[in-house]
Amino acid sequence: MMVRLQDKVALVTGGGAGIGRATVELFAREGAKVVIAEWNEDAGRAALDAVHAAGGEALFVPTDVSDEDAMKALVDKTLQAYGKIDILHNNAGGSTTNDGPIHTVSNDEFWLKMHVDVFGTWLGCRLVIPHMMEAGGGSIINMTSVNAIIGVKNRNAYAVAKGAVSSLTRALAVQYGQYGIKVNAIAPGRTLSERVLARQGNRGPEDLKDDSHLLGVIEPEEIARSVLYLATDDSSKTTGHTLVVDSGLTIQ
Repeated sequence: MMVRLQDKVALVTGGGAGIGRATVELFAREGAKVVIAEWNEDAGRAALDAVHAAGGEALFVPTDVSDEDAMKALVDKTLQAYGKIDILHNNAGGSTTNDGPIHTVSNDEFWLKMHVDVFGTWLGCRLVIPHMMEAGGGSIINMTSVNAIIGVKNRNAYAVAKGAVSSLTRALAVQYGQYGIKVNAIAPGRTLSERVLARQGNRGPEDLKDDSHLLGVIEPEEIARSVLYLATDDSSKTTGHTLVVDSGLTIQ
């Protein structure tokens, strides 16, 4: 069986759950050595165990992506273990139930989104790109959201953060294309991560159908397959692009 990431080294932030874990497991099945960055140690070790149980190779590094020293240590440990970073998936982040309209949401919630979603992505790119430049290329996949494309109620802080990630993606694609570095983003629609399921009372996909998602709500594995596309040479001439995987939400 042909694997598409043979001999590649992939760093995935927020790799312990949801889209991140699905991506970690898919990358490992495709032959990559995967570094799992995750602040929740139980989730990170569970993802590591799952990769090892399936015969893959992975490393878990407990990481707070909003902490510059922790991110420097993450990159250093990755390079010590594997010598390079071919793929960076800045996945850590997400919305919370504390978000809301701008006139009621707390400044703390706003800064949480800025620190994790925006600064965490900024740090990942800032610290990894020099090594990709030296190696002659690489692929960066950031995580934005349909909330950066259409207006959505009660997600004002999240929308600002994900809009910033989208803008950063385009800017970096222009800045670093000359070094063979692709920089793209994924904008998911409603995805059944553990966080979303818990917020919905752990109801399953059949219970969460709605008219806005034409093909049904999205499983984390379906987003992971899109991340894989952007990580491989199948997308060799795709950069600065936000791939919308939203089951038709934004076309209506």
